[in-house]
Order: sequence, then C-alpha cells, then structure tokens
Amino acid sequence: MFRQKKYLKEDPQYIFDFVQTHPFATFVLNGDNILATHIPVLIKGTPEKFLLYGHIAEANEQYKFLKDGIEALFIFHGPQAYVSSSWYKDINISTWDYSAVHVNVKLKLQSREELEESLQNLIKKFEKEQKYPVYYEDLPREMVEDHLPLITGFWCEPIKIQAIAKLHQGFEKEDIHSVARHLEESRDALSSALSENIKKEHGTDH
Repeated sequence: MFRQKKYLKEDPQYIFDFVQTHPFATFVLNGDNILATHIPVLIKGTPEKFLLYGHIAEANEQYKFLKDGIEALFIFHGPQAYVSSSWYKDINISTWDYSAVHVNVKLKLQSREELEESLQNLIKKFEKEQKYPVYYEDLPREMVEDHLPLITGFWCEPIKIQAIAKLHQGFEKEDIHSVARHLEESRDALSSALSENIKKEHGTDH
C-alpha cells in the first residue's frame, strides 16, 4: 500500500474498529493468476492480537488454491469520494479522500464445526438488527446440511497490517470545513460518511 506519512493509521484500536465497521472485504490470493473475491469477513480477539475469518463457495475459482499456510490479502474499504478543486478558497488540485486497511494473512482451513460456528456468528452479527431476525439455528437443518459441503471456511492470521486515512490532513481549516460541507451536501451516503470521518479527524463537527 502506498501511504504518505501524514495519512498513516497505526493505532491497533483504530484498525480493529475499522475492520469491525467495514467487514465487506476484497480477498486476494495468487492462483494461476491474481484472484480476488468480495466477501464478508469477521474479526475475533483484541486490537493487539486478532484473527480474521470468512468463507468462500467451492465453485469459486479461488477454492482450489486454498490450503493451510498460504498467504492472502484482505482489503477493507472505508468511505471514499472525489474532492473538487472548486471547493477550496484558492484554486488547488482536485483529489480523492478515502480510508482503507490492508491485512496480509496466513490461512488455515476450518473444520466443519468451526465453519458452522463461523456461520452462526456471521448471521447473528448482521441479522440482529432486522425486525424479524432469522438466525442460523432457525434455518431448516436439511437446508443447512445441503449448503455446508458447498463452502469452505478459513482462519486468517495477520502477518502484516497497513492502514491509511487520507482525510485532508495538512489543509487550512477553511478548506477542511468547505470540503466536509460539500461532501455532506451531496446527499450521497459514502460522501456523507466521508464528511463525518473528516470532521472526526480534525476534531470539528461544523
């Protein structure tokens, strides 16, 4: 990952919270060529020591390359948006603000029991906010038994972690406020979330 020093994020708590908040990741590994899939990934442990875990379908072309000990990369994406040069007090170059976390990992395949527990955790995390949640244990057992052989779960031990948040660090307050305001006014969900991140980064809510 290319990271200028002023955009570095190295606080373990920041990285841990980022992965929890943005769990839909790009899963990259080297097979016959470089392969990527977009999957939900959960995190367990503490900010200082954690594991990632997820699963893919056996129909996925990445599947035949899954084995204990291989290295893979997870890319977690935060809010991002274009920033127009017209938003500055004085003319400047337009840019793109964003945040991301890259985690290089070593994979270890899960047992069937571990996969089932992982699926229970996954469904619980995202289903609990629903008005009428349907949890893993609510699914017909026959349906589960038909589905399980078609997917493979894995643990992911981090071996390298890099994080960046490019949020207009180093700019004058007037320009920072203008950028945040224009992003908020765009009424786009990603732009609005990015605006909040910029305000938080610079300790301002206006």
